[in-house]
Amino acid sequence: MLQYKAMAPKTEKATIQKTDEEWRRTLTPEQFHVLREHGTERPGTSALNSEKRSGTFVCAGCGQPLFSSDTKFESGTGWPSFWAPVEHAVETSTDDSLFMRRVEVHCAQCGGHLGHVFPGGPPPTRTRFCMNGVALDFKSDERD
Repeated sequence: MLQYKAMAPKTEKATIQKTDEEWRRTLTPEQFHVLREHGTERPGTSALNSEKRSGTFVCAGCGQPLFSSDTKFESGTGWPSFWAPVEHAVETSTDDSLFMRRVEVHCAQCGGHLGHVFPGGPPPTRTRFCMNGVALDFKSDERD
């Protein structure tokens, strides 16, 4: 089983804290559902699945850099997948919903739910951070 540092409840650990009403003013309804209510977007619906440019995937809630494009890979799952996050960018907790135990991934800065991490990714980590695209924004390294 994967071993990750367990995250305390987001209200105790996150450095950015807002009320639900404050989050609702800055997020779309779908972003709020995923980031704040631990929802999941439908697989294959994110434009970030096909994002191939060099850049950084950041938290859609707070802008925290989360994943480098250098760690993105095609997992075939229908969600943007990465083999490693930016150092100290994410925290994890145990998710016992859906009658199974999974490792949930949160933004370390705002506590937003991003997705889950599983074994079976490519080297060097052999892990698969399967993220909801709606929980991410992409910042390209390319100049306009």
